[in-house]
Amino acid sequence: MTAFDTYGTSVHTARQLADLVTDRLGAAFTERDSDHLGAFLLATLSDATRIQVQPNAIPGDDGDDDLYDEQHPDLPVLLLITAPSPDTVIHDQLAGIEGLVRLAPTRR
Repeated sequence: MTAFDTYGTSVHTARQLADLVTDRLGAAFTERDSDHLGAFLLATLSDATRIQVQPNAIPGDDGDDDLYDEQHPDLPVLLLITAPSPDTVIHDQLAGIEGLVRLAPTRR
């Protein structure tokens, strides 16, 4: 079962958050750009867990930005985790990042 989790912050920029996650998980982020998401940072851990740090505001079709997570407009930076299975170790390590809030886990 694939596990999906979302975190958000209003305290850190995307780059700052990626650096904090790197310190805790040893993840190596690379910058990516997508027509759908805009600029984001991506890391893949050895167990195929993907960690993505991105702005909540993404390019809209009408030229204006849309929110990736409309339920949390107050969180301008999101951290998305896609893992092969739920991983409490990652969540425990991320819990120590000040200003990072775990949002309700989702299934996609």
